[in-house]
Amino acid sequence: MRARTPLALAVLAGALYVGARPAGPLPALGPLLDPARGLWSAARGPTALPNGTEIAVPGLGAPVRVIYDARAVPHIFATREDDAYRALGYVVARDRLFQMYVQTLAGSGRLTEMGGARVLPLDREMRHLGMPWAAERKLRAVDTTSATWRNVVAYAAGVNAYIGKLAPGDVPMEFRMLGLAPPRWEPINSLHLMNRMGYTLADIDPETDRAAAAARVGRAAAEALFPVAEPIVEPIQPNGQRAPRFDFAPLPPPGAPDTAAATVAALVGDAFPLRLAAHRALSEEPTTMASNNWAVAPRRTKNGYALLAGDPHLELTLPSIWYEAHLVVPGQLDVYGVTIPGAPGIIIGFNRDVAWTFTNTGADVMDYWAERVDDDAHPTKYMLDGVWRPLETRVETYRAPNGSALATDTLYFTHRGPMRREGGRWVSMRWTVLEPGSNEVEGFQRVARARSVAEWHDIMGAVYWAPAQNMLTADRQGHIGIRSTGHYPLRAGDGSGLELRDGTTSANDWRGIVPLAQYPQAFDPPQGYLASANQQPIDPKQAGWYIGGSYDPWRALRINALLRADSQMTPDAMRRMQTDPGSARAPTTSCRSSSRRPTPRTPASTPRSSPRPAGCCRSGTAATRATTRARCCSSSRCASCPSARGTSWTTRRRARAPPPARSASPRRRRPAR
Repeated sequence: MRARTPLALAVLAGALYVGARPAGPLPALGPLLDPARGLWSAARGPTALPNGTEIAVPGLGAPVRVIYDARAVPHIFATREDDAYRALGYVVARDRLFQMYVQTLAGSGRLTEMGGARVLPLDREMRHLGMPWAAERKLRAVDTTSATWRNVVAYAAGVNAYIGKLAPGDVPMEFRMLGLAPPRWEPINSLHLMNRMGYTLADIDPETDRAAAAARVGRAAAEALFPVAEPIVEPIQPNGQRAPRFDFAPLPPPGAPDTAAATVAALVGDAFPLRLAAHRALSEEPTTMASNNWAVAPRRTKNGYALLAGDPHLELTLPSIWYEAHLVVPGQLDVYGVTIPGAPGIIIGFNRDVAWTFTNTGADVMDYWAERVDDDAHPTKYMLDGVWRPLETRVETYRAPNGSALATDTLYFTHRGPMRREGGRWVSMRWTVLEPGSNEVEGFQRVARARSVAEWHDIMGAVYWAPAQNMLTADRQGHIGIRSTGHYPLRAGDGSGLELRDGTTSANDWRGIVPLAQYPQAFDPPQGYLASANQQPIDPKQAGWYIGGSYDPWRALRINALLRADSQMTPDAMRRMQTDPGSARAPTTSCRSSSRRPTPRTPASTPRSSPRPAGCCRSGTAATRATTRARCCSSSRCASCPSARGTSWTTRRRARAPPPARSASPRRRRPAR
């Protein structure tokens, strides 16, 4: 036994030595394997919730009560609104401090301070886009006397109160593995988070694809291949039609390559290199960022109340991007929903009067200008309207975890935004996400107190700029409404955002912002429901301005078909819709690929004698069938094609009707003879 003791001590010493030091790209594993404070301690159960614990938080104006339910959702009860947000900052930090830290570093281009040189490309992308520059400009524009700002500061104080109470052994495991201490949370971090969400939701892929195609086959052919106005039309703003419209047109022949489009494609590729690399890598995979929402008016629901459902799909993260919480200030605030760790407010949720949810609009809100500078190698001025104007310069230093400088870049900014060199020329960019004056956080805090759909949209329309969102609402009075809210630029010339403009004249600058009344929107529509699934916001025949983007109609076609088919909607039916596996495209595939004429199983609501629409894909000539197949297969009246209302197909024989159900009462005995 004694002989084994030195060996055991040697093994223990070796394990401690190895566990305390990083191995190549891996951090030290000792904190991870610590039985008291490591991986096992991260698996908190209900007994780990701090119910019944009294905590002194500096700055509280009055006691705040936080109750965690069985799902670990914090319910915060305060007597002052700023105290509620201070407590929210504390509880979010308790559960998601490392996530908040990483999101801040990502949004401000400072990931090298955690990951070193390996993540330098990520930071360069953020800083060259002007993300930290924009957050600082927004901070300078904030009204620091407003109630919103007091809540933002209180939220930061709550985060720092939690950090300040951490003993060395209680610091989250991720920090200890990396050998880092949690830094103080600053109010600007919430602005970095909002900018990062603008980056995440920027719809740059369609513009890049369209520009790359134009560089090869000309603008006309590229716009036909990647249309701004989708040929299958069932927009978010109802257009008065009871079914999708199909505006198919022949593709034009290839034209001369568009050299300016090639520059735009290269610019977007350089500005968002990692986003586009991920897009190319996943181009053959189904998209994961595709949200849905819908609302139904009382006259189409079984219980006579308005119903709303939301299903936002963002990047899959661990932990989840969402954090569920409930804030109550009697007489002022009672809001439940989800926030994003680091955001001082409920993003999606409901209060006692209004419910709301979002999908991404995907508008084109980013443009480029070719600039003339005084020195191609080291510019200090740029030409505008015949006058040399000074460039704003900014030296960006990227630091390692130990504080040493890894790299330094000099960035340039015109009055439009960040400027970079591309294809032998200097080009500037303007993007609504970078604009000072917006206050999305104020919007989220104020709508938490809204009493109606109209008030809710008035608030967001006044303060919310970017990223543009399809904001769907329903209220206790039975009203429903949707508006694609965000700033949309009014452009010179044809209004398109598909070209590289001459930056030497202010005549090519944005002319302003599209008026709120012209946003895609609808309130209490005659059809009795509203839905968005990242489809075209407004019918191209009704839009009076360029919104851009590239829109997939298929999920919206399916959702609208299900909503049309059910005039007695229930919450359970809406839950089933959210997991509905049907696709508006699937019937077309089935119809085209079938080698024998199938027998349709027709829903009870569809008479079997319904007439076949003209031009059905199984009637007429081959040419007619080719051009009308989609129209046929979205019709609920087609006798030989599956309908968008859920008709399915089978090649089996129709099953015989089941026997009548037997009575549950006891069988009567036959009388004895």
